[in-house]
Amino acid sequence: MCKHEEKKCPRCNTAFECKVGDILKCQCYGIELSIAEEAFVKSKYSDCLCSNCLLQLKSRYQLFIEQKIFYVNR
Repeated sequence: MCKHEEKKCPRCNTAFECKVGDILKCQCYGIELSIAEEAFVKSKYSDCLCSNCLLQLKSRYQLFIEQKIFYVNR
């Protein structure tokens, strides 16, 4: 039996259905995070996030890295 769970995103409080038992149908499926991006998200949140927040945090991490590289190279 597939495990589906109604959750609220801890970042934006949006309701979504987590389909950990059928990951191919989960709302987060297809969002690829690097090891560093995943560590960044896990350092801030311990539970599943909605796909919008995952994408926003992925972008935020990329901006952080770009700014860090910019300041190091100045």
